Amino acid sequence: MPLHSKLFKDDQKLQACLVNDAAHVTPGAKGDHVSKIQKAIDAVGDKVIDAGEVSSKTYGASTAAAVLAYKKKRSIINFSYQTQPDNIVGKMTIDTLDREMLKVEKPPVLAGSSCGWKQKKPV
Repeated sequence: MPLHSKLFKDDQKLQACLVNDAAHVTPGAKGDHVSKIQKAIDAVGDKVIDAGEVSSKTYGASTAAAVLAYKKKRSIINFSYQTQPDNIVGKMTIDTLDREMLKVEKPPVLAGSSCGWKQKKPV
């Protein structure tokens, strides 16, 4: 099952994260894949990520805190070995982020007129 959001779908490292435990994204990671995670967390999360981490595409302390807050809010926990969320972007986290990004990227269209609003008929 591949990633589908525009942000994630063409990123090999994030695709690997979805299927391979060794490819999980952890604090200290750097690169475009980290930048994409930061953008997604910014779009759907509640925490602000440090501008220095964003500009350097680094998974630092504020990115880790934002990921942890995101996972806590959604109860993303692998109960086979965890009792609480961690700050790692693994299979469950990247899958959830991808699904939420799809919703952000494709806002719902209301049936009706070309502007998206359904007009009421006069009574």
